[in-house]
Amino acid sequence: MPKYEVANLTLAEATRHAPFIDYARCIDAGQRPYNHVGDWPEEGRLYPVRVVDSRTEGIPLVHVLGFEGEAPYYNAYGPHRFEMLLTVWLN
Repeated sequence: MPKYEVANLTLAEATRHAPFIDYARCIDAGQRPYNHVGDWPEEGRLYPVRVVDSRTEGIPLVHVLGFEGEAPYYNAYGPHRFEMLLTVWLN
């Protein structure tokens, strides 16, 4: 898991924290918050992700690797927006 709860991680940076990559499909790209600044997932697309428990929200948030976003959530999205598909171990 990343040392910090939120961050704009690249795929390479994420694998330094943990030796796996999760992949998830976006199933809900609707209702983008008015104050969201940064990348937004497209419904139906597959993304490399990292799931991190949010101390602020009290739920696990899905961080899309390689996305860029601003504080406070950077590249984090609610779990209802994604369907987790598989984990690839890099060992």
